[in-house]
Amino acid sequence: MPYFEIWHYVLLAGLGVIAGTLNVLAGGGSLLTLPAMIFLGMDGPVANGTNRVAIVAQNLTAITGFKSKGYSDFRLSFSLAMATVPGAIAGAWLGTMVRGEMFNRVLGIILIAVLIHMSIERHRKKKMIAPSEPATLKPISRKQFWLGHLCLVGVGFYGGFIQAGVGFLLMAALHQVMGLDLVRVNMHKVFIVGVFTLVALIVFAARGQVLWIPGLGLAIGNSIGGWIGSQISVNKGESWIRGALYIALVIMAVKLLF
Repeated sequence: MPYFEIWHYVLLAGLGVIAGTLNVLAGGGSLLTLPAMIFLGMDGPVANGTNRVAIVAQNLTAITGFKSKGYSDFRLSFSLAMATVPGAIAGAWLGTMVRGEMFNRVLGIILIAVLIHMSIERHRKKKMIAPSEPATLKPISRKQFWLGHLCLVGVGFYGGFIQAGVGFLLMAALHQVMGLDLVRVNMHKVFIVGVFTLVALIVFAARGQVLWIPGLGLAIGNSIGGWIGSQISVNKGESWIRGALYIALVIMAVKLLF
């Protein structure tokens, strides 16, 4: 285990607040915390496993936050979450096997790919249906229901493997495939991610690739961020946070790759 000083834990908690807020609003928080833990001396797979402690805590508070605002549909959330579990187990097992420099390179490439995706989605976002419009409350068709569940099998594999950026894949499946409005997308997302991340955490812990104390420090920040993200609107404050995230991710991706 790398040596951690007090300021390391404070840094992780601070990053966790930002990451938790981002994860609930849209996604991408792990793209900030994963490289940070690697730069603090953690091996890639250990950082990958430790990050799951914070993600589970974050989504527990986010679920509570959405429930306090009157947003919950646990029956559908549970059904969707169960679709991710087989893939999450396989992905987490693969994640425990990818080590050292190879993991850093994979993460660096993912950072670049997600940055490009975020930039594209930012331009498309204005065309997305607002949560308050009646059209967003249309019932899900049978085709949308099953196609959405099928997509989540693959989302679970990616989430189990590396987690970083999985929120964007979930938003695509829930909003574009199933036709859910953005508030309900985030409502279901935090439940789904909480379930498959818990499954992945068990796999990483069984392989001895979780540092619990740093994970707890990060979890405190992520939990606060998860609550904040569930309380504010989908767009409020997101542009400023994403601007800072773009800069940080570019620096981290370059560092990881070169």
